[in-house]
Amino acid sequence: SILPLMLASGNWSSHPMSFILLGIPGLESSHFWIAFPFCVMYVVAVAGNIIILHVIRTDHTLHQPMYLFLAMLALTDLVLSSSTQPKMLAILWFHAHEIEYHACLIQVFFIHAFSSVESGVLMAMALDRYVAICFPLRHSSILTTSVVIKLGSVVMVRGLLWVSPFCFMISRMPFCPNKVIPQSYCEHMAVLKLVCADTRVNRGYGLFVAFSVVGFDIIVIGISYVMILRAVLQLPSGEARLKAFGTCASHICVILALYVPALFTFLTHRFGHQVPHLVHIIFANVYLLVPPMLNPIIYGVRTKQIRDRVVRGCCGKEP
Repeated sequence: SILPLMLASGNWSSHPMSFILLGIPGLESSHFWIAFPFCVMYVVAVAGNIIILHVIRTDHTLHQPMYLFLAMLALTDLVLSSSTQPKMLAILWFHAHEIEYHACLIQVFFIHAFSSVESGVLMAMALDRYVAICFPLRHSSILTTSVVIKLGSVVMVRGLLWVSPFCFMISRMPFCPNKVIPQSYCEHMAVLKLVCADTRVNRGYGLFVAFSVVGFDIIVIGISYVMILRAVLQLPSGEARLKAFGTCASHICVILALYVPALFTFLTHRFGHQVPHLVHIIFANVYLLVPPMLNPIIYGVRTKQIRDRVVRGCCGKEP
């Protein structure tokens, strides 16, 4: 038979039919009630990002680099939140803890690929702010629509190509009898802990992706804002400085909302063995739900063009 030969040669990867997602371990008795704020945040995230996309699509005056990047961010947030929250709500409300093996790997792919895309879009938005403030007269000629689309495509392709090996490598590895994942969604490191084999290559590749994607993006964002700060402090008018800082404030809030919980989750998985598991799980959920909810609120409130467009639509003053 070919099966014993495959097993002997190491080319056969056995895997369970499904995994068990526990939700939020330690708060099982409160799952039903915890689901309500999660549901509200998910509804706000979906509705807010759809509104942002609709406003930018229908208002041709908003077809500028800043708003095109914002549309990319809204689309990414929709995918990111929808890849985890429906299953999480099913776990908390209906005790639907089982997730099929391939569905779990698909979730791993979408979570990490679109987290990478979101980081790349934030980097592109920082570059847009840098060009707009440091080279205001050349902004439209530097960041043309073609350049914006190419930059968005590079960010998307980078996320897809860098993350695809995660799922490929895991799919070829044998799993232990334990198939319980002590959180509410399938994440690369959580699934990797169920593998009965040497995972040093997988962990090494995970670190490479984290530092080559997030590390690179954070460096570019940091350099952009250092240059922006230097340019703003050289402005002669205090009012002009305040206005320039105001245009960057919303972007800085969005950056902090994504990177702080994301880095905490990443570092806790690998080095934070003393961090209580409940704290880790809460931050893991915050990282995937709060930024998609906050982004449309922050940009909708602080961006006058979008705010006015939404108000006109709500008041029935659309042309």
